[in-house]
Amino acid sequence: MEHNTQEEFDQSESGRVSFDFRGYLFKVLNLWKFIMLSIGTALLVAYFINVRKQNVYKLDTLISVENDQNPFFTANTSISFNWGGVSGKVSKIITAIKTRSHNEKVVDSLQFYKEYLEEGKYRKQDIYNKAPFDFLIDKTKPQLLSSPIGIRFKENNEFEIFTEFEGSRRRAQIYEDKTFETVDVPTGVYTKTYKNGELIDLPFLNGRLVIKPSLRVKPGSEYFVRFLSFDNIVKNYQDRIMIAPFSTSSSVLRLQLAGNNKAKIVDYLNATSEILSKTELERKNLYATNTIKFIDSSLAAVNNSLKDVTDEMNKFRKENKVFDVTEEITQISNQLRDYDLTKEQEKLKLDYLDNLEKYLNTKTDYTEIAAPTSVGIQEANILSSVSKIIALAAERQNLEYTTKEGSNLFKDLDRKIDSEKNVLLETIDATKKTLGIQLSTINRSIANLEAKLSGLPEDQQEYLKIQRKLDISQEAYDVYIEKRSEAAIVKAANISDITVIDEAKDIGGGLIGPNKSLNYMMALMLGFFIPMFLIFVLFLLDNTIHGSDEIEQLSKIPILGLIGKYNYKNNLIVFEKPKSAVAESFRSIRSSLQFLYKKQGKSEGKTLMITSSVSGEGKTFCSINMATVYALSGKKTILLGLDLRKPKIFGDFNIDNDKGIVNYLIGESTFEEVKYTTHIENLDVIPSGPVPPNPSELLMSDQMSIMISQLRKDYDMIVLDTPPLGLVTDALELTQYADATIFMVRLDYTKKGMLALINAKYRAGEVKNISFVLNFYKHKTNHNYGYGYGYGYGYGYGYGVYGNAYHERDNQSSVWKRVKRFLKRL
Repeated sequence: MEHNTQEEFDQSESGRVSFDFRGYLFKVLNLWKFIMLSIGTALLVAYFINVRKQNVYKLDTLISVENDQNPFFTANTSISFNWGGVSGKVSKIITAIKTRSHNEKVVDSLQFYKEYLEEGKYRKQDIYNKAPFDFLIDKTKPQLLSSPIGIRFKENNEFEIFTEFEGSRRRAQIYEDKTFETVDVPTGVYTKTYKNGELIDLPFLNGRLVIKPSLRVKPGSEYFVRFLSFDNIVKNYQDRIMIAPFSTSSSVLRLQLAGNNKAKIVDYLNATSEILSKTELERKNLYATNTIKFIDSSLAAVNNSLKDVTDEMNKFRKENKVFDVTEEITQISNQLRDYDLTKEQEKLKLDYLDNLEKYLNTKTDYTEIAAPTSVGIQEANILSSVSKIIALAAERQNLEYTTKEGSNLFKDLDRKIDSEKNVLLETIDATKKTLGIQLSTINRSIANLEAKLSGLPEDQQEYLKIQRKLDISQEAYDVYIEKRSEAAIVKAANISDITVIDEAKDIGGGLIGPNKSLNYMMALMLGFFIPMFLIFVLFLLDNTIHGSDEIEQLSKIPILGLIGKYNYKNNLIVFEKPKSAVAESFRSIRSSLQFLYKKQGKSEGKTLMITSSVSGEGKTFCSINMATVYALSGKKTILLGLDLRKPKIFGDFNIDNDKGIVNYLIGESTFEEVKYTTHIENLDVIPSGPVPPNPSELLMSDQMSIMISQLRKDYDMIVLDTPPLGLVTDALELTQYADATIFMVRLDYTKKGMLALINAKYRAGEVKNISFVLNFYKHKTNHNYGYGYGYGYGYGYGYGVYGNAYHERDNQSSVWKRVKRFLKRL
């Protein structure tokens, strides 16, 4: 038999580690109001978010990247420059769009660091170009940052500037050079009136406000102007703008931008396309621009030389008569002129190569190299190397805006530039040697022809020299003019490789946020799952007993009955409210006990011990009412207050506790002196009496045994109100006198671990004929089944007294306990 009992308890022990899904489900059903409240709160929050959050729009524009050749490009001009093909340009433009320098140009051109605001329902709204005025800022003077400055319009084209400052120093920015400075501002409320177009010269605001003639301003209307940090605005747009190929391997790019104001998005995208196209055209014309600069610098010297030679010829002709030279002399003179022109051209080439070599060895920016064709150099290797070096230098310059110095990309580009530069320097050296040989040959030919003319008269020789110099200067001037015109035509005819296919435009739509449906769905999910999770955590952490099914899982001790809640002024419910459901519950327990007593077959008085695990579980309440229910049934009953540490039962019967069972056990008083007859028929009470220093020893005394034996003869029913079994050992000393024992379990109060103690006592045979009575039963828990007592009734009197004696802190209700009680009431 003991083996079977042990096995049953082992099974009950193992049941504690399993998750009670049904119990969790019932807990959720009990707290449905809390879940619905949570869902409603979440939906309400989502509603306010959707209402208060600004709409977010996304618009786009399409641009095409092509490798257009200049319509005037020929093999002779050689001034057009290919920047690496279409695929190379696409990647460079994608990079350029995200650079800080590009976005600085766009923000500066649109002045997006200046905002026009209007007071809205929830916040100040950015009205951008819908403002009825323009504020023309003075970029050379500081503008107050971040704080909105109010503008209130009056009659007769007048307006009032108003604001309020808490401190005397504020931060401002000068937008011409983008520098910051701290300005002195007036403390407190500030107002000042101006006329339309009047200069505003304040420490924190500088410029002119001009009312738009096309819009009518209502007097009394208020607007605000706010200035923002230039760097922050640039960074904001730099992060937000998106660019990607329209399709795979496509030269068409899609620019996208999201924001709260569609007009601003449209202007920013279109300005981005325009500035990008302009920048690319400037880069495309870089070769021709450098060539024109080089020719212009050389033309000044050639023009001065031509003027000097012309003056020299005019002077010679005035001083000497005009000669008629022979045909042979004219032919020799023409040959000399041709040699001189060729010599001059070769010297120009040599000078260009010397300057180019010096430039390559001393400079690091190779984007300003003039075209070799500007001086007639047609060497393919030189033209190719110069083009590649300029392209690589331009790519490196563009990369500086987005890549940190020291990156592997820079190292790779620098290696390519150095390699191409070394090849170009070797080519220049070889070409200079070739030009030197050609110059030597030309000089010898010139010397031979000049020897043939040495026999002419001196004035004729002088005339021929001057004429040769004049022809050379004129020819050089004509060549430079021709080359400059060629470069100017190429530059003028160049078109940008970037064209707008579909410009940004507000045609309605474009709304991408807030996603109201998603917000409501998220609110619904969070409103449901968060309380479910909280309930789950509380369920896991909750170690109190909530229903009879939990007791059946934790213990094999039978349940004798259920007692419901009932709020009443005292503990005499059975006597004063005999028709209540709680009174009926006690009668049911009496019937069950009667069946138990009959099985024992004893003829003398029966004893009933009532105990519990801790204070506050209804032990005294049950003792008083069980004694009352037996007395009312005609049984001669006595109630013993054996809780010597915390006497209590005397209060409900209007008797004092000066004398009691303690006095009897120590021999100080007789039995009749400590016995009190109550106003309830057939019910006597012996209170505990004064608190003794040795309660356990008194309960173990022989006098106690003698008293119980005598009471069995004199009374039909003896009810023992004992101390809590889980707190003191007094109750264990009294089990020897108990024919039946009731162990009180208060639902939502008694800890599951407390049942382990009584289980151990029961398993060891220290307590016998013990049964559970569930107190504070609530039908709505949905945990209880199989017992039909106490539907929705109960009591609320007399609990918590033991807490003062055994748990001193029980009377201090923590915030967590209050929250738990609130949740339980839902």
